[in-house]
Formats: sequence, structure tokens, C-alpha cells
Amino acid sequence: MSGTITSSSFAKALWYGLNSWFGLSYKETQQEWRSCFEILQSKQRYEEDQNATGLGLAPVKNESEATIYDTMKQSYNKRYTNVAYSLGFIITHEMREDNLYASLGKDFASELGRSGRQTSEIVHANHFNRAFNTSYLGGDSKPLCSTTHPIEAGTLANKPAIDISLSEAAIEEAINTIELFTDNRGNVRNISAMKLLVPTNLQFEAKRILGGTERPATANRDINALYHMGSIKMTLVNRYLTDSNAWFILTDCPKGMRHFTREAPRFTSKNDFDTDNVKFKFYERYISAWTDFRGVYGSAGA
Repeated sequence: MSGTITSSSFAKALWYGLNSWFGLSYKETQQEWRSCFEILQSKQRYEEDQNATGLGLAPVKNESEATIYDTMKQSYNKRYTNVAYSLGFIITHEMREDNLYASLGKDFASELGRSGRQTSEIVHANHFNRAFNTSYLGGDSKPLCSTTHPIEAGTLANKPAIDISLSEAAIEEAINTIELFTDNRGNVRNISAMKLLVPTNLQFEAKRILGGTERPATANRDINALYHMGSIKMTLVNRYLTDSNAWFILTDCPKGMRHFTREAPRFTSKNDFDTDNVKFKFYERYISAWTDFRGVYGSAGA
């Protein structure tokens, strides 16, 4: 039977003399995706986010003239459907009874949890891994990071026109762009850079850029403006980002990167009456998504 752990699967578990098992027990860290997403609860099969346009600027009203009235309306819509993730394994009665190492059974159970956590890390990181991929589009029919997000006033970019590598100048350019983000009517909104998100390969470069009081890689003693102004509140290193050159800045824009939990992770086991085998199963259901592209600025690197 597929997915069944039998006595032959772990023959050494039936003999005394082993010092330990390895390959299943590793130190777990806090889930990295949680620092990148707003975490919410879902109460239905799907969640919908609806874009809306605000008001334009107020014109001059001359004496005795009538007030001009503007309007607001809904724009594009995005529906996110909850996805279930589940995995299990079966242990035969004989394997369970004859196993001489109690720690092995615990490792089997903990491996289900590890599988679920690894899956969620990859699912959430893929939004950034696919941020520039036109096969993965948001509600406005553009990828997460684009130079042509459509708004009523034209288009808005949340990436550089030409992708650039992570550097002091690149971060400064990104922050300037973020602070000039507009709404759909072209009005500047109060949006600020918050977190720098980088893959493992860029963690040391990020530290050199942001970690010192003086400008990095210069012969003069200019101050590091990014450091002194507190322009980036936190640096996040995500080991599940697959592009070693791509980097992102997460902003405080509401409804940016979003996670909806529909059913929290649960672990269950059940005996099979006919075989006396035991089934172990992990199950959870959630949505990971992005709604407002202004929640992210990204560059694919040079």
C-alpha cells in the first residue's frame, strides 16, 4: 500500500544496538512568511477584495458658483479561494509493536508538522518568487511588481523601470518611489517603506548597506542616511526566495500581502479495523494572496 511504513521500511528499528536515528529531527525556526503577511481569519469558502476609486482634488470655487460634485465607484475585483493542504502516512501494526526505539515514533509524528510548515513557507514565498512573472496576475491583471499597474490617472510602478541590484542607491530610489505612491485618482497617499526582504545570498550586503552609521563602500565619512533616518525598520531574510538577486521592500500599505486561515493545522490518527494499521494525517486550509500592489516594491536585480 502506497504511503505505508512497514517493518521492512525501517528494519533497523527491530534490532537493538543503534545509538540514534538521524535525518528526521532538525531544529525548527519561526515561520518566515508570518513577518511578510497580514494574518486574518476566513469564514467562508473564498474571500473577495474589491478595489474602489476615491475623490479627486478640490477645484477653486469662485463666488456665487455652484460646488462641483465628484463621484466614487468600484473598480477591479479579486476573489481568493481557500486551498487545502494535507499529507499522511500509515504504520503497520507489526511495525508499531516491534519498533524498539520510542524516539522514532515521535520523529514520524513531528515530520508531518515539518512537512506542513515547509509547504506553507514555499506557498507564501512563491508570491515573491513569481512577483515579476506575467503568468501570475493580481486583480488588476498585472503581476505583483510591475511598471504599469493601471489606475484612473494612468499607471503606477512598484518596481524600477530597469531592474537593479540591491545597493544604497537602489533602496533610496525605492523609498522615494514608495513615498510618492498615489491612489487610483493620482493623489499621493501616506505610504512608507517598512521592511527589506532579501534572499539568503543578499543578507550580508543588506547588513553592510543598512547596519552602519556611515555610508557603505565610500572613502568619505558621509553619514548613512538610511540608518540615521530609520528608513527601513527591519531586514527579513527568507530562505525560500529562489532568485538570489531579487529583493523587495514591504510597505505599511493596508491590504497588501494577506493570509486568511480557514482551518488551522490539525493532526489526526485513526486505526483501521481490518488491518490494525494506524493512519496519521495532517490537514489545513488557507489563502495566501496579495490585494493592493502598493504593499510591495520589488526589483529582480541586475
